[in-house]
Amino acid sequence: MQQPSKLLFAQLALSHSMRLLPVSKMSITLLMDNVTDRLLASSPHAHRPPLGRDGKFLPAPLAEHGFSALIEIQYGGEDGGSVQQQKTYLFDTGTSENGVIFNSDLFGIDLLKIDAIVLSHGHFDHFTGLQSVLKRISRPVRLYAHPDAFLRRWDIFPDGTRLINPVLDEAALKEYGSIIHKNEGPTGLPDEKDPRLIISGQIPRETSYEKGFPPQYAEVEGKGLVHDPLVKDDQALIAKVKGKGLVVVSGCGHAGIINTINYARRLGGTEKIHAVLGGFHLSGRLQEEAIEPTLKDLQSADPDYIVPCHCTGWKAVNTIIQRMPEKFIPPSVGTRFVF
Repeated sequence: MQQPSKLLFAQLALSHSMRLLPVSKMSITLLMDNVTDRLLASSPHAHRPPLGRDGKFLPAPLAEHGFSALIEIQYGGEDGGSVQQQKTYLFDTGTSENGVIFNSDLFGIDLLKIDAIVLSHGHFDHFTGLQSVLKRISRPVRLYAHPDAFLRRWDIFPDGTRLINPVLDEAALKEYGSIIHKNEGPTGLPDEKDPRLIISGQIPRETSYEKGFPPQYAEVEGKGLVHDPLVKDDQALIAKVKGKGLVVVSGCGHAGIINTINYARRLGGTEKIHAVLGGFHLSGRLQEEAIEPTLKDLQSADPDYIVPCHCTGWKAVNTIIQRMPEKFIPPSVGTRFVF
């Protein structure tokens, strides 16, 4: 698989002619992540779930090597002439079949209010809970995913280990009520032309050190097993909070968190980054050489807040804490981040 040209990305973006409109408030609740810490204190931007209710401890939330976030945006009513609106989106569904269901019930979150589901990419630690979520919603719901998210993939490691990845079952997803939208380029929600939230689509790869996922191969019709290190289906969510700047939410960040931030700036029409939240994919021996240049460029990007989740890895997280302690907010399952 070849690297898409910058011209392609320009054409994809221009074809949509979208203008990202601001939201008055954005909240992001971690329904699944690698870490749970029930003793973390709340702060103005991080509202932690309670330990108990009615004099009794609540069950512990589930954590796993996976990611899922409930995104809520509020907008309208600023000029007194329009009604304030709220939209709710689910970004990924974790690596277990029922973990997101368990945690949403525990936190009192009604999945029936979800307006659409977005998949960051086609890896099983982000989509395995999808069928259970669709069963819970029990009505037609839009599902946005890049076409490559449906590829059958293998991980082939330097030591020769070969692992086949679970694959999204498109027929089953439709049977459970999903209305599948395959997006390669930017897509606006809830309105395509004047969105309040942008699904990035394919993210251009511009840095020299963000190399995707080198062990990945994909089965491609007519070509057999093809090296597929770029994970072209990796996409992020972008919102513009009024008076504060862009909030960028990544799933795994296989495109590279710096590439993602740079593209978000172009799509969002502003350089100011208010918050970056999600997986930065800097964990593991194959990714750790990218930590130093990533952190250097992340410092230059100068977001107000950084919430490194999921596959960011303890070495990268500790480096962020050391270099940018005032910007770091620790993630934990059940936390509601408010921007």
